Amino acid sequence: SSLKRSYLPPDTPRIQLRLAGDKRKHNEGRVEVFYDGEWGTVCDDDFSIHSAQVVCRELGYLEAVSWSPSSKYGKGEGRIWFDNVQCTGKEKTLALCMSNGIGVSDCKHTEDVGVVCSDKRIPGFKFINTMQPLVRLRGGAIIGEGRVEVLKNGEWGTICDDNWSLLSATVVCRELGFGSAKEALSGGRLGQGMGPVHMNEVKCSGFEKSVTECFFNKESLGCSHEEDAAVTCNVPAMGFQERLRLSGGRNPYEGRVEALVERNGSLVWGTVCSDGWGTMEAMVVCRQLGLGFASNAFQETWYWPGEVSADPVVMSGVRCSGTEMSLSHCLHHGAHLTCPKGGGRNAAGVSCSETAPDLVLSPQVVEQTTYMEDRPMFMLQCAYEENCLSTTSSKTPANSYRRLLRFSSQIHNNGQSDFRPKAGRHSWVWHDCHRHYHSMEVFTHYDLLSLNGTKVAEGHKASFCLEDTDCEEGIEKRYECANFGEQGITVGCWDTYRHDIDCQWIDITDIKPGDYIFQVFINPNYEVPESDYSNNLMKCRCRYDGHRIWMYSCHNGKTMMCHNLCDCFTSEILCYCHCSATPFINESWMFADLTSRLMLRCIDPAIHLCRRCIQLMDVKGQVHIHYLQHQTSVYICENSVVEKKISSTS
Repeated sequence: SSLKRSYLPPDTPRIQLRLAGDKRKHNEGRVEVFYDGEWGTVCDDDFSIHSAQVVCRELGYLEAVSWSPSSKYGKGEGRIWFDNVQCTGKEKTLALCMSNGIGVSDCKHTEDVGVVCSDKRIPGFKFINTMQPLVRLRGGAIIGEGRVEVLKNGEWGTICDDNWSLLSATVVCRELGFGSAKEALSGGRLGQGMGPVHMNEVKCSGFEKSVTECFFNKESLGCSHEEDAAVTCNVPAMGFQERLRLSGGRNPYEGRVEALVERNGSLVWGTVCSDGWGTMEAMVVCRQLGLGFASNAFQETWYWPGEVSADPVVMSGVRCSGTEMSLSHCLHHGAHLTCPKGGGRNAAGVSCSETAPDLVLSPQVVEQTTYMEDRPMFMLQCAYEENCLSTTSSKTPANSYRRLLRFSSQIHNNGQSDFRPKAGRHSWVWHDCHRHYHSMEVFTHYDLLSLNGTKVAEGHKASFCLEDTDCEEGIEKRYECANFGEQGITVGCWDTYRHDIDCQWIDITDIKPGDYIFQVFINPNYEVPESDYSNNLMKCRCRYDGHRIWMYSCHNGKTMMCHNLCDCFTSEILCYCHCSATPFINESWMFADLTSRLMLRCIDPAIHLCRRCIQLMDVKGQVHIHYLQHQTSVYICENSVVEKKISSTS
């Protein structure tokens, strides 16, 4: 039987409420509604104590005490989402009350309605954020540290450090589930962001539930990303550091990874199997130990004399998404260890660093430079030798044409240290055709996808000549490909691959007219550690009519909202399943062919759906999960590789 729970009608708008404005207490304020990526207000026309009752109960208060018309708590901004609201008082959400319809209003912000709710909360009420988070930290080396970014009108941006204080930083930390702020950092200390600067001269009272509710100067413009604000939060000790250690290294930042696990009723130290060990796993180790970012992941550690008593393997099959707080939270084999080479000298190792680079592609440059070119095959011989054309080009006569989708890519290093190729210069490969050394075998993937995510064409940007094309004012270029020079991208500089360079394209000769998704993935194999991988993917909508091509709505990041069983963010590399117990719209959730390091992660630790499914995956993580079905209080995970059902409660 299916789970008995109160469903909302499928067409109910998904909204979130908050109380904002000039208020003295947390339980009063201007009613604000978050919908379609934007905060707006509610008009006071036809509003009543019954409507206030629905608002207060949706926010977790027992009842409404009063309501106030005519923007008593100050005028809001943005859309007026609801007008002529008429509730009976029994609705589960304001979105179910009678109104003109969401976004239909003839009001002004002088008519914004406010409410006062009771002090008492609904017993056992748990606030569930059904929307994307409004605030996030980026570029930090440890848990609870990073550049503050806020979401406004569907776009992530930063906060300017003018007037940035410990009080405002504490609002951010508490909003994200940490303790108070330890430091309020200014001057882009944890890396510079991209996109708009959304807030300046922020001043919080300390009562706000979100920094987005704090006062800020809407008129103050002109802040640059050199002034991006950041925080370091006080994070409660959870004992993770005591379960892991680095052994045998020349300094505390490197060594063989040794884990403390329970075996036969007692705790023992042992090594981690290095099969498949990579950057993501090393990142989790460094963060868990408070040592910052991974600078290298090692699959052999014979040069580090570890503790002999800890030679046996105690963890194998470790696969991390990179966001876990502890190595034990990653997918691994559990008690059923499998490690052909064994531990000891073949055990996993890491080296850590306090800083890391962060590459970000400029979406604006891609949009501005995209065009289509028909180029004769006899002018593409060099590119053909480097596999930069689709496979059908091998049958193309020399006097025929290939149709190329061309664009420039401008890749910025917004991190705190230079981006350097993983391989040393002794192993770089000379490409006579293009007269330079390639320092990375795979640096960028260019793909054209159908709207359902199927790849229909690709650009083969196999290798890369990394250099500083240009830099911000006051920063000197350090890397240049010419004459076997050093390769890399300096902090504050960018490498531009122009649209007219060989292989800077996707071969679309065989593509039919239609709508597509264009995506660029930087450092797709995570060969080089970065402080933030979520901005390595850029996606655009693309329309091709057979004669012209348009690129629009380009944005960085993996996130795409889908309203199925969970809010899921998918890409070729990772699939995040946000399993917070939101009202389920469908009871089954279809996955496409998501192979290659498929990963699922539960945000709500009380629900182990994703972790349970992880435990069924094979060692390489190449599994197609066909569907997830919610039955009674148990989640079933059916899987095409391991024919097995989970039927015990989590």
